[in-house]
Amino acid sequence: MKLIMAVVQDKDSNKLSNALRDHNFRSTKLASTGGFLKSGNTTFIIGTEDIRVDKALQVIKDNCQSREQMVAPVSPMGGNADSYVPYPIEVQVGGATVFVMPVEQFHQF
Repeated sequence: MKLIMAVVQDKDSNKLSNALRDHNFRSTKLASTGGFLKSGNTTFIIGTEDIRVDKALQVIKDNCQSREQMVAPVSPMGGNADSYVPYPIEVQVGGATVFVMPVEQFHQF
């Protein structure tokens, strides 16, 4: 048995949740916040049999696309403000960060 933790952008959250349910994966959704852009994410916790891990990963991949987004850079704290350029920059967001871990025991009460 494996535990899959997938951190996805909020925009992909409902689509992924529905797809996981359609493929008979049980999941728990947790609201989370990203450190880089300080934007909302959703962390999915999925427990599944070893033989279904590849299918779960494919469902996540198919439903969580990365995209380009314009963001305003954070001003420097204590740095030289003369070199700070306050223009928006384009960064890649979205997709999914996925961790697959072995499960030693599983109990459902």
